[in-house]
Amino acid sequence: MTIPGTELNKVLKGIHFSEDENFAEHSTYFPSDTAVADVNTYRGFRESPVCVAAVKSALIKTHTSAAAFTIKLVQRNVLYKQRYQKEGQLWIPTGRPSKSSPSDLPSPTQPDEQSTAEHSKPPLLDNMALTQDPNFKKLQDWYTAHALNLNMRHMFEADKERFNKLSLTLKTEDGDILLDYSKNLITDEVMKMLVDLAKSRGIEAAREKMFTGDKINFTEGRAVLHVALRNRSNTPVMVDGKDVMPEVNKVLEKMKGFCHRVRSGEWKGYTGKSMTDVVNIGIGGSDLGPLMVTEALKPYSKGGPRVWFVSNIDGTHIAKTLAQLNAETTLFIIASKTFTTQETITNAESAKAWFLEHAKDKAAVAKHFVALSTNGPKVKDFGIDTENMFEFWDWVGGRFSLWSAIGMAIALHIGFDNFEKLLSGAHWMDNHFRTAPLDKNAPVLLALLGIWYINFFHAETHAMLPYDQYMHRFTAYFQQGDMESNGKYITNHGARVNYHTGPIVWGEPGTNGQHAFYQLIHQGTRMVPSDFLIPAQSQHPIRDNLHHKILLANFLAQTEALMTGKTTEEARKELEASGLSGDTLEKILPHKLIPITEPVVSALLPLPIVRVELGKQLAKKIEPELKDAAEVHSHDSSTNGLINFLKKNSS
Repeated sequence: MTIPGTELNKVLKGIHFSEDENFAEHSTYFPSDTAVADVNTYRGFRESPVCVAAVKSALIKTHTSAAAFTIKLVQRNVLYKQRYQKEGQLWIPTGRPSKSSPSDLPSPTQPDEQSTAEHSKPPLLDNMALTQDPNFKKLQDWYTAHALNLNMRHMFEADKERFNKLSLTLKTEDGDILLDYSKNLITDEVMKMLVDLAKSRGIEAAREKMFTGDKINFTEGRAVLHVALRNRSNTPVMVDGKDVMPEVNKVLEKMKGFCHRVRSGEWKGYTGKSMTDVVNIGIGGSDLGPLMVTEALKPYSKGGPRVWFVSNIDGTHIAKTLAQLNAETTLFIIASKTFTTQETITNAESAKAWFLEHAKDKAAVAKHFVALSTNGPKVKDFGIDTENMFEFWDWVGGRFSLWSAIGMAIALHIGFDNFEKLLSGAHWMDNHFRTAPLDKNAPVLLALLGIWYINFFHAETHAMLPYDQYMHRFTAYFQQGDMESNGKYITNHGARVNYHTGPIVWGEPGTNGQHAFYQLIHQGTRMVPSDFLIPAQSQHPIRDNLHHKILLANFLAQTEALMTGKTTEEARKELEASGLSGDTLEKILPHKLIPITEPVVSALLPLPIVRVELGKQLAKKIEPELKDAAEVHSHDSSTNGLINFLKKNSS
């Protein structure tokens, strides 16, 4: 027996879901602003034997439980069938995830034998929903039983080896990188369960698919191989049976020659002058990555041209930039794969118009404009010699394109030798990610902590806080890498997720942020997991490195303050020491308390945060401890470990 989708909807319309007093608990599956039973809710519904089970369930049950039951069955059975029959996709609208869990739902009945036989297919890698994974459920059970009792101060007091257990030192030829994740709301048991979850979700197999050129970008049928761009080992990387490394090396060699000509002064403009300024015109990945790196590596730019970046379609951006330039000595880089991106081409045309006002000769364009593109005809029409077009490939995503020809501005600014060192550093991390065990794998550990906070603690944002002025554009770059990658609500196989896929990433460099938004992180009502980053050495050790020592002290103090917080008794003693007592003291006391709940990562170093005043107090305590090379043991094991690492690597 089969029942058309229209008939199923008639049945569903007879269930008054909104009258159930517990309706809100199931908002994950049925948001209040959606007509659940409306025919448009089930797009692409077809006649299907498995609908029978859904109808029976709907007739037997009532209210929200029936709705949740029916939708879950539809998700598992009807969508599974439609996926293989290439029918219209089933669309199940969801609201914000609520505290109710998919594990609370009744298990749907199995489809009849005929249906099962017809559509039995090998399970796909993520066919089982994340929230139905037994390892996810273990974490859920642990969180329910223990999360409210987690106290970082107590955990550090109870385990003097916590820092050693929950930190990772990466040994490279150019120095050590310390990742300290001990100041997080985790235990050894939690980390083991998170690693088990990663294994059960197939992370190792998925990782290998990326490195070996599988077309994991299934929506566009493309490989994702930015790792090939920085493959300094030059081992073959295959795409469709072809090794792409010869093409990668050819473009790199072409970039090298061009960089030498520009930086040496050999490349001349239309009046015979060398280039002093380079303007990169691009947007998204063609802007964020190159801009971030040129700012971060500015200390290595000696001998290179000044570099400017124009991305915004707002005419102010291009106009204010051009006003500071000399057309005779300016080189424009137009970065657009298709050479049709509206913002980029509009800005490029405006730059060309400005240039021609000075040059008066269209032939001069070829000496002052180069293209990073794959569209030769469009590049030629613009007036750029295709010999000065630097290619990249459809397996290079914008978020990761700085390692390709899109990094031309970087190479011109810091020199191609330094650009190759940048590639080598990324290649080292690629090898670490590919070969290190998951429980000793820095990218994997950070990703698992993200899953822990967003899906169990329901943390909605993630603060990225670099304590280095040269890194001031890192957060904006990381926003794209994280939010554009994870900002999705459909799995690889077309199913709607019922869990969070990514946080809002934000932040500012330290110590500026301490005087702006740290108050909310310390004492606000929302959990904000925070990554703190800092270099052990300063590029400008002025006044006997005084500035960097104060910066380090603040960095360290913020991590410690967030971890320790301030108890009622500690706050009371502090107020009494300041001369307060009686009602005045009691009135102020609640405002001085700092909860011990903010997770922190310290890597190179990432970490937590503290209320501004407590941070200042601790910074004053730490500053004297940074004046000599003696080991420090006066803090928690994490703060001690960070201080001693910084001392060891400060010169």
